[in-house]
Amino acid sequence: MREELEAAIGHTFRDPLLLERALTHSSYANEEWGGRTDVATLSNERLEFLGDSVLSTVTTEYLFKTITDKPEGELTKIRAQVVCEQALDKIATDIGLGKYLYLGKGEEHNGGRERPSILADATEAVIAALYLDGGLDAARSFLMKYIPGMVEVARRGVLFKDYKTTLQEIVQRSREETISYAQDGEEGPDHNKRFHVTLYVNSNPFAEGIGISKKEAEQNAARAALDLMGIGE
Repeated sequence: MREELEAAIGHTFRDPLLLERALTHSSYANEEWGGRTDVATLSNERLEFLGDSVLSTVTTEYLFKTITDKPEGELTKIRAQVVCEQALDKIATDIGLGKYLYLGKGEEHNGGRERPSILADATEAVIAALYLDGGLDAARSFLMKYIPGMVEVARRGVLFKDYKTTLQEIVQRSREETISYAQDGEEGPDHNKRFHVTLYVNSNPFAEGIGISKKEAEQNAARAALDLMGIGE
């Protein structure tokens, strides 16, 4: 099974444990090793953190080198579409990542192998595993199968709707306005959580969002804010 995934990724891991960790969802880690004090380090959550930065770095480098006629704001907008959850989900689907994940029983029962947020997070973890195992070149080699095509589509139109970026661009027109997001609650078991986020404008609560991930909740809060401003879809 691991060899199949390595073939899809295009990299043979010198340290197979890195790939195993990247595939381990927190629900599985909690079920298998819930009594251990280091259980938080046994899932792919820390790798997600690193993978997000690696993806952003490789995407930024590509945009900087290939698009020389656009200002910073345009490049930032394109990058936001390439590194978003939907884009990562598409990469996961392309390599069949879902079938290789280690999931807890509840997450398995609730369709976790097809859930975009889980697949996107696991993709970030795989990117981090590639970086740790083979350096930036290994991560770049994998990502460059996808980034150029996604950038081209983003330049022609809208690859994925990024409500947070749209809202940020509108708010930045007024220097007095600032926006921030705060998670103010979550509910449900580990395999089916719902996150609640409040969007603040100048420290005042303005809109709320709910999602199965923090990123999705923030996007929904931004979308709600745009609707309140009369400029939503």
